[in-house]
Amino acid sequence: MKQSRTKLAGNIADKTLKHGVTKRYSQQLAAYLLSERRVSELDSLLRDVQADWAAAGFVEVIAASAHPLTVAIKADIRQQVKRLYPAAKQIIVTEAHDPDLIGGVRLSLANQQLDMSVEAKLNKFKQLTTAGKD
Repeated sequence: MKQSRTKLAGNIADKTLKHGVTKRYSQQLAAYLLSERRVSELDSLLRDVQADWAAAGFVEVIAASAHPLTVAIKADIRQQVKRLYPAAKQIIVTEAHDPDLIGGVRLSLANQQLDMSVEAKLNKFKQLTTAGKD
């Protein structure tokens, strides 16, 4: 019987919170998803695992940026995330290199995104300046 994605995510979150993420466990999980033809669920599964971690007080935020993040920027990101998750015991900032970003940073959490990139700010400015001109 196929295990539901949320149940699978809960099991993964429990195991990784207790024992950490190992290369072997990652390989076993990948093999399971391949054998069950569930690879297409990977993004959703990872978001569910992040949500379970956050519920346990361990919040992961993926920070996409064109350039490496400084210690000060990571501290600012942690402060912003702490406002969203005041009960967080630990906030983990995972960097992701995105050369398509002109500048700024795009934050991805379990169930939300915060786009503070230059592109997003320019799009918002464009939207505000063209509103009502039709």
